[in-house]
Amino acid sequence: QVQVVESGGGLVQPGESLRLSCGASGRISGIYVMGWYRQAPGKQREYVASISSGVTANYAESVKGRFTISRDNAKNTVYLQMNSLKAENTALYYCNADVATDSGTRINAWGQGTQVTVSS
Repeated sequence: QVQVVESGGGLVQPGESLRLSCGASGRISGIYVMGWYRQAPGKQREYVASISSGVTANYAESVKGRFTISRDNAKNTVYLQMNSLKAENTALYYCNADVATDSGTRINAWGQGTQVTVSS
């Protein structure tokens, strides 16, 4: 069993910042890639950013230069620093972890999401 839990969402005004955190726990041997996705009301879930165990980061074009993903491998935790937030960034943000379990299987685990609302 692997659990993924996000935190750090909230209500902010346009131009402000938020830092999301996501921790994975359970029967984990290692984590290959951790990432963030989001889903706005009435829209499909979309990719935001991801980071490998070797800390190579990738971003959606829409967030490049404003969002920064980072990772603490020792804590199985990934962060998303979001700066200069815009109303269109309002969404439920989900964390994803590509996990190698201690039983030798590979699991793609999702959290329940944390709400980010950008509004004046």
